[in-house]
Amino acid sequence: MYLFFVDRTAIGEGEAAITGPDVNHIKNVLRMKPGDKLRISDGEKLCYNCRISAFGKSGEQDAVFLELLSLDEDGTELPAEIVLYQALPKGDKMELVIQKNVELGIRSIVPVVTERTVVRLDEKKAEAKLRRWNAISESAAKQSKRTVVPRVMPVMKFRDAIDSAADFDCRLFPYENAEGMEYTRQVLSEVRPGTRTAIFIGPEGGFSREEAAYAEEKGFQAISLGRRILRTETAGFALLAALMLQLEK
Repeated sequence: MYLFFVDRTAIGEGEAAITGPDVNHIKNVLRMKPGDKLRISDGEKLCYNCRISAFGKSGEQDAVFLELLSLDEDGTELPAEIVLYQALPKGDKMELVIQKNVELGIRSIVPVVTERTVVRLDEKKAEAKLRRWNAISESAAKQSKRTVVPRVMPVMKFRDAIDSAADFDCRLFPYENAEGMEYTRQVLSEVRPGTRTAIFIGPEGGFSREEAAYAEEKGFQAISLGRRILRTETAGFALLAALMLQLEK
């Protein structure tokens, strides 16, 4: 069943309305008609099974009017909040990082500038990138039928990012000089449904020793992701997939 995101203000008692670009997609691309069923989400926590009642106008906008049939209580979200702190990679790799981590269940993504980060964004470029990154997140959330649209946050400096994760239950720091996989398995086994987990992924050149020391000082657990050196865009996928296997029943 197709899923669309709507603003909470467009969801009423027993009814809702879809406006914007999705109207054309529903009507002319998917060729859906009154009586067809779809799902909507408010992008935060509530998801509904719906039936199209009519096509029309909401104010001056084209709209798809819906009858709410039931609250979708099963959901598609991981039972724990996982936030990815991703060092900015070169080129357009960040787009791939966002797309695939959203598909796997990440809750939000924080781009980070580290000591060895090559990419530097001025204020204007950062705003444009952030808009595009959030659009990619929404598209990936629709494709994977997420209930929540993960938000891509403004770029942060490394130490500020580390400090911002101080209240997380679990703080993971994949690092090439960390202990073996047995320790990683032990750490991941302690992640339970309901916990908040922060993942820090380094840039192409890895974290500096000073950064690793600061993370450890702030309570992060340095873990190994295996004997092979993973690309920055791959490391987050590998760790999130392992957590998904740990958390989902």
